[in-house]
Amino acid sequence: MADTVSWRPKAGEIPTDPGVYRWRDEAGRVLYVGKAKNLRARLSNYFAPLPTLHERTRRMVLTARSVEWTTVGSEIEALQLEYTWIKEFDPPFNVKFRDDKSYPYMAITLGEESPRVMVTRNRKIKGAKYFGPYPKIWAVHDTIDLMIKVFPIRTCSDSSYKKAMQTGKPCFPGQIGKCGGPCSQKVTIAEHRAIVEEFVRFMGSYDRRVITTLRQRMAAAADAMDYEQAAKYRDQVGALEAVLEKSAVVLRDSVDLDLFGVAEDELAAAVQLFSVRGGRIRGVRGWVVDKELDISTGDLVEQIVQGQYATSDDVPREVVVPELPEDAEALQQWLGERRGGRGTKLSTAQRGDRAGLARTAAQNAAQALMLYKTKRSADYTTRSAALADIQDALGMTEAPLRMECYDISHLQGTNVVASMVVFEDGLPRKDQYRRYTIAETTDDTDSMYQVLSRRLARLDEDASVPDVPDATSDEVVEGTKPTKRFAYRPQLLIVDGGQPQVQAAKRAMDEAGVHDIALVGIAKRLEELWLPDDDFPVIMPRNSEALFLIQRIRDEAHRFAITHQRTRRKRDVRSQLSEIPGLGPTRVNALLKHFGSVARLREASAEQIAEVNGVGPATAAAVVTKLAQTPRSAPEADASAASAPDSDAPDTDAPRTGAAQASAPSAPATSAPGPATAVDPDTRGVTELTEPSRASRPVAPTGPVRVPAVSDDGPSRPR
Repeated sequence: MADTVSWRPKAGEIPTDPGVYRWRDEAGRVLYVGKAKNLRARLSNYFAPLPTLHERTRRMVLTARSVEWTTVGSEIEALQLEYTWIKEFDPPFNVKFRDDKSYPYMAITLGEESPRVMVTRNRKIKGAKYFGPYPKIWAVHDTIDLMIKVFPIRTCSDSSYKKAMQTGKPCFPGQIGKCGGPCSQKVTIAEHRAIVEEFVRFMGSYDRRVITTLRQRMAAAADAMDYEQAAKYRDQVGALEAVLEKSAVVLRDSVDLDLFGVAEDELAAAVQLFSVRGGRIRGVRGWVVDKELDISTGDLVEQIVQGQYATSDDVPREVVVPELPEDAEALQQWLGERRGGRGTKLSTAQRGDRAGLARTAAQNAAQALMLYKTKRSADYTTRSAALADIQDALGMTEAPLRMECYDISHLQGTNVVASMVVFEDGLPRKDQYRRYTIAETTDDTDSMYQVLSRRLARLDEDASVPDVPDATSDEVVEGTKPTKRFAYRPQLLIVDGGQPQVQAAKRAMDEAGVHDIALVGIAKRLEELWLPDDDFPVIMPRNSEALFLIQRIRDEAHRFAITHQRTRRKRDVRSQLSEIPGLGPTRVNALLKHFGSVARLREASAEQIAEVNGVGPATAAAVVTKLAQTPRSAPEADASAASAPDSDAPDTDAPRTGAAQASAPSAPATSAPGPATAVDPDTRGVTELTEPSRASRPVAPTGPVRVPAVSDDGPSRPR
């Protein structure tokens, strides 16, 4: 007992039945969900002496404050309940599916009067027949373009179809030979249905007898000297051959299976899924998962298979995995139920063609894992150490598993916006980012105060949310689509700036009555950390992973704010130009397209502007006058292409280079709008995209130290 946690339940209190267990932290947040055939045996493994536990398991046990369990009647019930709770609570220590994007499918809407072939990511179209998934969307379009040469079926939209059927005029795709439905006025509804059935039959089986029949027709047409028809059949044969070439034959024609290849290390696993239908590879999908706890390959395979088929009814007759999980029978029974009770075989590839295909999938997974590791800024152990260092440096009682960072951006005091980015367990949670628009403000400190006041006003609502996050919006959201509230409070708030910004945030926290959340500001000159009411900042070593993590959060908040501010600025330029009489949206677009950027448009003379089609001399003179009255912004220049991308969720993020860090000015004491720049004077929008090597970072002390504050006299510059 002395070598484990003090709150360990007695062994006799834990049942020996199958069930599902949940670990919770001090705030009641679910940290991990697992299942077991024997709850007592499984949980006793977690309460072994702490030095014997895996590092990540030990961290989870030390973070938790309680464990609870629910017994069930069978292993398959445990399997279903475990998956339900993982989706419900999103525990941080469970396997994380990092690539949750949807993949494109080819869909035939058989439930409609006149079925249509289309590209979609929606797997819930009523009555539709799906083919795929495809690795890229262009692959679906290429296949459709080839198939409609042989089976001309409807491709136009529902509105075009309805209009064509009402007016008796062919739809536009039908006029150019891209649609063969009844709306093209070439076939009846019954004839079109027969062609659709042939289309579906070929896509479902890739039967080469269709090609043989077309070759016979081509030969017969040639014998009859109907060379035009023979050429048509020849083109159709070529199209079907191209479709077959895009789908490699790997197994017998009667084989339908999904084959998983997995490559893993202690921290992550890459998965490759080969979908084989009719003996041919019909789709390839790859994704990466983070392994927050040390689990066996069998347990990992089980969670991967659950995640793949829990929301899909496209379960094949056989699922091939690299290793069978411990309760393979229960998983196989669950897959059979997902397939409508028809049964599914769960197996491993031992020899022959399947073993060769499995080796190919594993090789692809290994390459994907290597690529993922090179893109990742730090591994789990490094992130854990960084969070622990932040806790020590800031004197926090616990590691900041959830951090929120705020940044302000504006152009000479106009278009003032703010961003909030969220990092959980050292990784960004982009689904919980927020943008704020600030209507009236005096300076950066007032803007920071307003943003924190608005966020903290929702804090108690977030804290009162039960285990299932409430699906309401934390901030104004376009349309009526609800977004989830935050499931629990942050442990640390980070503001971009020095002591003035920190004091503004502290004032908002005091007025909101929030005293249990740590607050820190990061200034830009020495990358020092400012705590509320401290005369001296905390200086962390330049090569510290903790400082690197805080820099990354700050840079991400800055990028997100700049993106939002730049978008608003572009809208303003367009709206100001559209106020000119005779200059509508079409001509505004023509101007911007002709000159390539707002900066070049500003430099153009009235005569050069008048050369644009549709713009006369009077309108050109009005454009020059209007742009002269509009504030100039630095990112409007051509060099802005090298700045932070106009994207809310880039694939990679990086801090500024060491040189940029050393030369960056300190945090402003105030933020009154001053002369003339569109973004921060340190141009982080450009430098933050270059990640330095560890060796290139300046050498610094080995631990955090406090130094006298560095003041910045004189007016601050706009951000």
